[in-house]
Amino acid sequence: MTNAPPKAPVPQVYAHLQQWAMGHTKEEADALCTLVLDGKKTATCTALYHYEDDPVPEPGDRSVLLDGDGRPRCVIECIEVDVIAFDEVDAKFAIDEGEASLAAWRKRHQASFTREGYFAPDMAIVCEHFRVIERLEYRRVAP
Repeated sequence: MTNAPPKAPVPQVYAHLQQWAMGHTKEEADALCTLVLDGKKTATCTALYHYEDDPVPEPGDRSVLLDGDGRPRCVIECIEVDVIAFDEVDAKFAIDEGEASLAAWRKRHQASFTREGYFAPDMAIVCEHFRVIERLEYRRVAP
């Protein structure tokens, strides 16, 4: 999960929601956002240590998903959350995250968590399923 840039313009009804992008780079954020918008990605995961100062998502929580340029693209709602060990993730979750297989999921996420500074097969991760509530059409706001 990348840190959100300053709040982007969103409909007023969603202005209070957390805004964030998936991935670590602009390219990853764009690719993952596209998978969400295409319905091919309905889950995400984050290392539990990222929630040291924030609560773990709960069913019903909503947020605004941003693309790699920080533009709001959709509102998602958490529908299920489990905190499990990395090595307990199953193939269904990997597919729900948009991966081709569990092996591909493990390879990509091990590399990602290692890049973040910590990986262990038994590390706790937050596995979240979500649904798209509303697509947001990006409109440039004049300065």
